[in-house]
Amino acid sequence: MQAWVANRYYYQKQIPVKDAAILANLPSAAHRRVWISRIVDHDGEGGGERGGTTSWIALARAVGLDENDVRSERAVAPGTRFAVDAYVTFARTRPWIEAVASSLTELFGPPVMARRIAAILEKYPWIEPAGLAYFERRIPLARRDADAALAWVMEEATTPELQERCVEALRFKCDVLWGILDATALASGAFK
Repeated sequence: MQAWVANRYYYQKQIPVKDAAILANLPSAAHRRVWISRIVDHDGEGGGERGGTTSWIALARAVGLDENDVRSERAVAPGTRFAVDAYVTFARTRPWIEAVASSLTELFGPPVMARRIAAILEKYPWIEPAGLAYFERRIPLARRDADAALAWVMEEATTPELQERCVEALRFKCDVLWGILDATALASGAFK
């Protein structure tokens, strides 16, 4: 659990960077006004209170990790860093609709996060439940974000070629998430 939280921190930290890259490529102010909420959700407002990254650090403390160690990224596996950096590069360099489509993993996020909360409470009773606030806050935000992204993809991906590129973007994002899990498992000794 600690290895997963420490590795996933790098992903959490880079989400607003990825979203800023997408924001820069969006075709209109109306699109940007919708997308910018993702950055605020993760970075927080003002001093960062209640942002996703701050909530992730609270989870790190709840699983017994030192906040400074997590922020130092010493425990981030090279494979995690590679996968996350590839995702940020993808968001920066691909056409905006493909980058938006890659975020559609959030369609599956709310039920997964709800199951994750229940499983953590059951399997890791030593974790302070307040540390799970990240997931509790993300459930409604993920629904909102997925609905907006899906509407844009459905509206813009009108040719079979573009539809396939959007599907490939989503597959790529799934590979990124699996890459993080695989790198975390390998670094923590799960594959001996």
